[in-house]
Amino acid sequence: MRILLIEDDLKLASFIVKGLNEAGFAVDHCADGEDGLHMASSEPYDAAIIDLMLPKLDGLSLIDRMRRKKINTPVIILSARAAVDDRVKGLQIGGDDYLTKPFAFSELLARVQ
Repeated sequence: MRILLIEDDLKLASFIVKGLNEAGFAVDHCADGEDGLHMASSEPYDAAIIDLMLPKLDGLSLIDRMRRKKINTPVIILSARAAVDDRVKGLQIGGDDYLTKPFAFSELLARVQ
């Protein structure tokens, strides 16, 4: 299974990539929304994990553009924005799941699986 991780916190991204690799997933990582949109548009992925507060193109705009381009890759939003309104907006714009930071890696892994 191939995962696209779009997360600008490099320490957190490294932790997620390592954990998913150890669980048998292939992971591509980028640190900003523009690169993430390019990668999502260029390669097929089985799932994407997307932060909302990204440089260059925020996560909500990224997901919206993916959906407008008919990119139907399942998206797990991973964000520090925990308010109900934020979660609802993320799901309404095209996210398939929403996990708030801080999180347990085991829960992220279960959601990816």
